[in-house]
Parts: sequence; structure tokens; C-alpha cells
Amino acid sequence: MQHIEHLSKDKKLREIISLQDPYSLVKGKDVYLSLCKSIVSQQLSTKVASVIYNRFLDLYKKRKPTAQQIIDTPVEKLRSVGLSNAKASYLQNVSHFFIEEKLTDAKLHKMTDEEVIEKLTQIKGVGKWTVEMILMFTLGREDVFAIDDLIIQQRFARLYELDTTDKKALKIKMLEQSIKWSPYRTYACRYLWGWKDNGK
Repeated sequence: MQHIEHLSKDKKLREIISLQDPYSLVKGKDVYLSLCKSIVSQQLSTKVASVIYNRFLDLYKKRKPTAQQIIDTPVEKLRSVGLSNAKASYLQNVSHFFIEEKLTDAKLHKMTDEEVIEKLTQIKGVGKWTVEMILMFTLGREDVFAIDDLIIQQRFARLYELDTTDKKALKIKMLEQSIKWSPYRTYACRYLWGWKDNGK
């Protein structure tokens, strides 16, 4: 695979790639719903987030709700599945934005990474990190580097034996190194996320 060949030029990264199965990016659909799922997941464990998101889908008989259906769902009903008041309103913010801006998956696929970030971070409750996850895992963009992701920072520091106390210096190092990984930085992030100690 081309991305493995390119990223393996970095000896340290090559070590952690060799410990994992090759990773392939998949393009998803329904970006507005992916954003809703990301909002539901914020600050929750994967298990708890999955339970709450499935309860949310249960409100619509386990079918994918349209943006309009989410808007038409009272906040109290959204909260009944375990969502905070803020998250319930953020879901409706996302839905309103997609309808008002006439945003479609097709339009987002045509935008650059920077344009998508600029567009979607206008929504209250949606930050840059959330949009980066959408770029990676829904829009299937290959060259996104989640520099603000805490796990990426920790794994990067461990891999290159760097100090994590000076966040600014760490981010400069991360950015310098990530340029060498381009145009496959999404895959590099994926391998860093997937890396466990494996006794090493």
C-alpha cells in the first residue's frame, strides 16, 4: 500500500505500523449525522457514547433521522436518552445549519480540508478537532493531522521520546515531523491511535 511505503521511510513510525494491520480509509455518508454522533461522543467513553447514540437512533425507530426530524424533536425528548441540555441543542444547531446552508455530502466532498473546517466550525458546539475527525473518517481525507488530539500528542511524545510538559514546543516538533508524513497524515494518526506498548 502506497501510504505504508511512504510512512515507513520514518523508521520509528515504521516500527508501530509493522505491529498493526494495514488501515484503509472509507468514505461515509450523512455528514450531518456523523457530526451529531461526534457531539454525542464528546467527553464520554466509547461504550457509554455507543449506548446513548443507539438510544438516540431508537427515537427514530433505529432509522437515520433527517436533519428536519432532529429539529422537530423536542429538546426534552433528546435529553431523555441521556444527552445533556447543551448536547441536545448542539444536535439541533447542526441540523439547522445544514438546512439553512443547503449543505450536502456532495458539496462538502468538493471543498478543501480548510474550507470544510472553516464552514463547519461556524456551528455552535462544533470545534476544529470534531471537524478533523469528520474529514478523516466520514469524508475520507488522507492528509489530516489532528495535532490537538491528546492521544496523538502522548503517543507522538512516547515514540520520539519527547517531553510533554512544554505543549508549544511539542506541537512545533509534531508539525515539523508531520510534514514528512504528508500526504498521508491521516494514516499516520490512525497508526498512532492504534499503537499499544506491545511489551516494548
